[in-house]
Amino acid sequence: MAGPSETLDAVLNGRLKLIQPAKGYRFSIDALLLAEFATVKPGDILVDLGTGCGVIPLVLLLTRPLRYALGLEIQKDLSGQASRNRVINGLSEKMEIVLGDIRHAPLSEKIADIVTCNPPYRKTGSGRINPDFSKAVARHEILASLDDILSTARRLLKRKGRLAMIYPAERLADLIIRCRRFNLEPKRLQIVYPSLHSSSKLALMEALLGGQPGLDILQPIFGQGNHSLKTSF
Repeated sequence: MAGPSETLDAVLNGRLKLIQPAKGYRFSIDALLLAEFATVKPGDILVDLGTGCGVIPLVLLLTRPLRYALGLEIQKDLSGQASRNRVINGLSEKMEIVLGDIRHAPLSEKIADIVTCNPPYRKTGSGRINPDFSKAVARHEILASLDDILSTARRLLKRKGRLAMIYPAERLADLIIRCRRFNLEPKRLQIVYPSLHSSSKLALMEALLGGQPGLDILQPIFGQGNHSLKTSF
């Protein structure tokens, strides 16, 4: 189970158990919002880029009709935790964790019906870099840029496959423009507001590989939506 430098946390009202670092990068509510937002069809195969502890594919396997999930993670400690998380949740036969770089993903082309990614939000050179390397990689585009993510998603997606991402609202224009450069057409958009009286902070977007123009803007989310994070057991 969890080691001395790890915690064991409960998600989905205790249905999902997650081993995470006690210090360092831990998943946030963003991952749960993205998992809820993503369109999943019966029999879909998912690839989650930068999976961390594996929270997004694990949530989707427990709540949606996924056939199989692959999580790609470059940090060895996190990939190890993700691999153990699939075991303790009884999902070893439906999920695999791959240690690798998003820029050179060791995965076959056109294997995914859906790709998810909760990417680093900040450009390199903007803001203070966290001294904790795992947090720095999660927050700044140190090991993968937005273009790297979109290029890999396009390579992995089947025809008419879907990419679902969560991204800062202030960078939404960049996300839409860059998606179209990679033949990923934005089709669904949902904005997240911290409160009723605050400016938007995050945007959830789903794009279709080779899709036709036409964007469906969903009702906004306020606060944490239907989710909350529980503490360790």
